Parts: sequence; C-alpha cells; structure tokens
Amino acid sequence: MFFTLTHDQVQFHYGSKRWQYNFNEIVELGLLKKKKSYLLENGAFAAITALAYYFMVFSDVAELYYIIPTLLAYTILIILRFHNSIDFEYYVIVRDIYKNQTRVKINPSDRPAIGKQIDQYLNIQFDHILQEQNLIH
Repeated sequence: MFFTLTHDQVQFHYGSKRWQYNFNEIVELGLLKKKKSYLLENGAFAAITALAYYFMVFSDVAELYYIIPTLLAYTILIILRFHNSIDFEYYVIVRDIYKNQTRVKINPSDRPAIGKQIDQYLNIQFDHILQEQNLIH
C-alpha cells in the first residue's frame, strides 16, 4: 500500500519519500502523466550529423574513415532511444491549503495501484463533503 487512509489523515510512502496530511489540508491529489523528453538523444543525433557533414565537406579524408564511427554512434543512439518502451513518466501530485506542492515520480508499473488508492481517497473525501452538507442542512 502506498497510501494509508484513516478517518482524518492521508499518509503516503513511496521509496524514500514520506509525507502526511490531514484531510482538510489537501486541495488536490492526483496523478500527472508527462511525456518523456528525448532532448539528450536528439541533441547528440544533431551533433553527430553536423560532425559527419563537417568531415565530409571540409576534411581531406578521401577514404571515408568517418562513416564507420558515425554509423556506430547512430546505432548507439537508436538503441538508447528505443531500448525503453515507456513513453510516459508518472507523478503523484499533492497541493495543500498552504500553497505547497509535493511531486513524487512513480514507477509506471505502480501507477494502477496508486490510481486505485487515489480513487479511494477521492471517494472518502466525497463522503466527507456529503456529511458536511447534511450537517449544514
């Protein structure tokens, strides 16, 4: 269990991250899905391409010795880019009444279990709101 829900508190523990809030302190609790960035791989690809064009145009290497290292570098970049099939990163985000935001990166394999626990929290919060409304009326 990543969340421990009591009648008035929410405790979260994931890896080394631990926090605790009262139900009244949490403004928003949810999952954030963020597309993975491949900036490093794309930048390296552009740099290798520029270096290969530089050797092709401005060097006296007639035997094309730069082609094999360029192809090896492209192969390594392609392996790095497509080795991991996960295209998204997932985060649990908590915003509280004090304008603080807690953001914890989670494993994609843990996302369904954490999503169910967040749904449980939202159901309990909804029940609390209904009880408060019934007490007012």
